[in-house]
Amino acid sequence: MADRVSARITIGGVLPRSLLDELTRLIGDEDLRLDWDGEPFARDAIPDDGPVELMAHEVAWGHFEHLERFCEDHTLAYVRWSGGCAGSFGPERVVFTGAGSCVSYAVTDDDDVVFDLETIHRLGSIAAIEAYAAEADFAPPALAIVEDIPGGFGEAGHG
Repeated sequence: MADRVSARITIGGVLPRSLLDELTRLIGDEDLRLDWDGEPFARDAIPDDGPVELMAHEVAWGHFEHLERFCEDHTLAYVRWSGGCAGSFGPERVVFTGAGSCVSYAVTDDDDVVFDLETIHRLGSIAAIEAYAAEADFAPPALAIVEDIPGGFGEAGHG
C-alpha cells in the first residue's frame, strides 16, 4: 500500500494547444484541485497571467508521476512540494526549470528549505548556500497555451 501525503504542483511554460487535452486529462487523473478542499480542476481555470497551481490530499508517495513526466517531456517548468510520511520519507520540493534534470530539495512541512550539515559542507561557502537557496526558490513562469504551427509555436492564447 502506498504512503499518501498532501502535495501541490505549480506548472508554467509554453504548451501547444494540441497538448492541452492531455494535460487536462492528467490533471483530472490526479484529482487535482485549485484549493486544498476546492472544486476539481477545470480547463478554464488556467490563469491568463500566471502558472497553474494545483493541489491534492492523499497523493501516493507525494508525487504526480505521469503529470510530472508529461511536464518534463514537453519542457513545462514545475515546482512540486509534498509533505513527509513519518518513517518513509520527508517533505521535499522538486524543481524542474523546463530544461535539464529535476532537483530535489529537503524542506519543512511549511516548504522552507532545510540545510543539513552535509549539504552545508558540500556547498562550502555562504555564497554557494545562498545560490542553492535561490535555485530552490524557482517559480515557474505563466502557463501560455499557444496555437500549433508546423515547425514552431504561434501566438499565445489561453483556455
